[in-house]
Amino acid sequence: MSGGLSILVIDDNKIRASIIEQGLRDAGHDRVILVHRMDGLMRRIADINPDVIVIDLENPNRDQLEHMFQVSRAVRRPIAMFVDKSDRHSIEEAVDAGVSAYVVDGLKRERVKPILDMAISRFRAFSKLAEELEEARNELADRKTLDRAKGILMKSKGLSEQEAYDLLRRSAMNQSRKIIEVARSLVIASGLLGD
Repeated sequence: MSGGLSILVIDDNKIRASIIEQGLRDAGHDRVILVHRMDGLMRRIADINPDVIVIDLENPNRDQLEHMFQVSRAVRRPIAMFVDKSDRHSIEEAVDAGVSAYVVDGLKRERVKPILDMAISRFRAFSKLAEELEEARNELADRKTLDRAKGILMKSKGLSEQEAYDLLRRSAMNQSRKIIEVARSLVIASGLLGD
């Protein structure tokens, strides 16, 4: 990762925030923004629009953790979270919330860069898997729509499956549209007509 990243550090403890900031600056990151107040945090994150978020909670209570987990669910960015103490439930919630690195009792200046690099790497890997899953879901939904459209044509026009597909394909070519667009239109029209 280059020093060109903008990194938001969220920490109400200014001394601990300076440790993180110095670790990031030592690693060549010069675009480090510190936020010490938690009120209006989502708006501030949106205004700053950082590439990466580092959250330090020292000794968080349940409400603080839940608030930060809500932030991480809403923000699609790599997030590294430092806490002094944790339990299994909090770790599971952090993972479910999309926190890329959850570090317990590990706030040392020299560890900030490798932890940040790992958080970014894990975020990218997870994002790639999420995109592939969404793509597979869309392909499955398109296949189901295409099958429904073929079924409608087979039933209404007495066509074979291949003939129904060929008719959809020809219609798509004649209209300069994708076959799935024609299939969706047919399924919607069929639903409106009550067929």
